[in-house]
Amino acid sequence: MSNTTSDIIVDATPEAKAAFFGELQTYVGLEIGAPTPAPDEINAPMIRHLVEAVGDKNPIYSNADLAKQSIHGGIVAPPTMLQAWVMNGIDGPPRTGDGPYEKMNQLLFSRGFTSVVGTNSEQMYVRYLHPGDQLTMRTVIDSISDEKTTGLGTGHFVSTRQDYYDATNELVGSMLFRIFRFQPKAKAPAAKPKTLRPRPATTHDNQWYFDGLNDGVLYSQACAECGEVRFPTGPMCPTCHSLKWDKVEMSLSGTIHSFVIAHYPQVPSFDYPLPVLLVDIDPPISHSDKPGNNKVRMIMNSADTDLDALVVGARVRIEIRATDPDMKLPFAILDSTSNTGATS
Repeated sequence: MSNTTSDIIVDATPEAKAAFFGELQTYVGLEIGAPTPAPDEINAPMIRHLVEAVGDKNPIYSNADLAKQSIHGGIVAPPTMLQAWVMNGIDGPPRTGDGPYEKMNQLLFSRGFTSVVGTNSEQMYVRYLHPGDQLTMRTVIDSISDEKTTGLGTGHFVSTRQDYYDATNELVGSMLFRIFRFQPKAKAPAAKPKTLRPRPATTHDNQWYFDGLNDGVLYSQACAECGEVRFPTGPMCPTCHSLKWDKVEMSLSGTIHSFVIAHYPQVPSFDYPLPVLLVDIDPPISHSDKPGNNKVRMIMNSADTDLDALVVGARVRIEIRATDPDMKLPFAILDSTSNTGATS
């Protein structure tokens, strides 16, 4: 199928539509391909596999002794297995490309009916199948409807009929399979508001940090006893184990320690490719003589930056920006005056 919009034939008059429908009807009753023999005869192992898979406990399908006492005189196959006996493998049925079914499809494609959905199937059983039966299937185009409009679009229902015969050429069952070949309705893309960024998981131990961001201040934490500067925030100093702490206002500058550029999976609230930076924050002046003041690293996205210009060791300035009316976060902006850094 290679039809483009410019290739589609538009039947603009009732006469043209009738002529097209008449041409479609010439394919009704034509056999699709050669008769298809089942690769295996009806056999007990396949029957057992199916009834175990679906949980069918009827003994006439798997218990030889009980089945022998039934009106069938032995094991029989579930009628709904009819199609399974002649199913093609993973490669599907051979197609020459010039058979009746292919030509019918090309005719439908020429009018833009290129989409397809299966709608229903109906099976009819003449008799039970027994182990040892050998089936052959013949397929014909059973019917093609006139033009119909559904919720999916406008098109034609196409029904094929598969007739199943035993080794004596007696009909044992049939199946009607119906599809809808249609031209989809044109859908205008719905404008959706951008999803808000996920809210941070806040507790008593870190809410003050996000409150500081909303006030335009980048904080870390310092132990009130030994003075060690730390981040992420926490209730206890990892060095002296004191529970007393102070806020430390951090510099709004730093150096890229490492970074990744995420492409997938994509979360609707972010723009992709998404740069995620680990930034070494410059030491705070207020705690310049305290341990840990040069070890504060924070994860943040970059903004207003060419992704190709991101390198480890590059200098950045940090801006606290509103991501939505209720949240502010730090963003790293590459310092264009800096030419240091190693290629990532």
